Amino acid sequence: MLKVGITGQAGFIGTHLFNYLNLKKDKIATIPFHDSYFESQDKLNTFVSECNVIVHLAAMNRHGDPQVIYDTNLKLVNRLISAMELTDTCPHLLFSSSTQEERDNLYGKSKHDGRILLKQWAERNGSRFTGFVIPNVFGPFGNPYYNSVIATFCHQLTHNEQPKIVVDAYLQLIYVSELVDLFYKKMIEPETEPGEDNYKVNFTSENKVSEILLTLERFKKEYFDQNCFPELKNKFEVDLFNTFRSYIDHNSRYPVLLKKNTDQRGAFTETIKSSVGGQFSFSTTKPEITRGNHFHTRKIERFIVIKGLATIELRRIGSNEILRFELNGEQPSFVDMPVWYSHNITNVGREELITLFWINEFFDPNDPDTYFESV
Repeated sequence: MLKVGITGQAGFIGTHLFNYLNLKKDKIATIPFHDSYFESQDKLNTFVSECNVIVHLAAMNRHGDPQVIYDTNLKLVNRLISAMELTDTCPHLLFSSSTQEERDNLYGKSKHDGRILLKQWAERNGSRFTGFVIPNVFGPFGNPYYNSVIATFCHQLTHNEQPKIVVDAYLQLIYVSELVDLFYKKMIEPETEPGEDNYKVNFTSENKVSEILLTLERFKKEYFDQNCFPELKNKFEVDLFNTFRSYIDHNSRYPVLLKKNTDQRGAFTETIKSSVGGQFSFSTTKPEITRGNHFHTRKIERFIVIKGLATIELRRIGSNEILRFELNGEQPSFVDMPVWYSHNITNVGREELITLFWINEFFDPNDPDTYFESV
């Protein structure tokens, strides 16, 4: 059993890595980390002494003064080294550097110099070190105006703001789920090559900024404005769509009421418009029964209540905040399930509840994507 700690656990990549490793409880035990540990030598010492693997993600990306970025990032590296030396611990150390090492800026220099310091520490102590040099990372829950231009565009488009392209360059990208899986594989596999101090992570897609924005604007028009699931042409667009959906303000958007057309024959309601196929199903649920209490990491899913009274609850993994939505079949409505949100649906009425489900996986259905955790 590997005991893994992640500095910068609360950050964008750190949150995804922490949640992903908690799905691997047969091989991994996560050791919680708080940013305040860097301000307490005792707490930092206790943290490193409990770990046999440490992923050092904590870093400053942006600041008005580039020298502050450099000094801060080197300070964090040196404090981590000091704690390992004081506790005489030699964990497998994984470090996230950046392809900006090759650029003439102090952020890139801080990542390069930090990687070299950790490499030298590992050589002195006979410890394993993996220095990742990572391209641009995108995915759900990144901080707009900080983590990536994709995070900024997604936030702006879902909050009625107008994105602006500053430099229309080509971006070499990796989806955050692909990156954290690579971290995991490096943790559990035996060391195969001595040159892992400069492990260049391959990008999985390359796109021009303007092309990315055009795709996101299409998502906004079709999905956000017209309630139609857009065509997703490849894995990158699936990942980009799930990223886009994560920036929606769920409290203000859901439930979405559907137009109900009635005449002498009865009623007709269009529940889903889609350009991507998918699987339709329905369920009947008895009063006071709850279905669900699980989450998905990539599936795109919609719940539509067409008869009865229901409460749908959502909770983002790692959070205690619960979103609740009341749906009434008298006015058919839907809620879409975001990735990395545990969700359930409860019949809160006195009659049978009828719910329609639409799911599109885009991946091998035999590859697990459902994990049980209650709301």
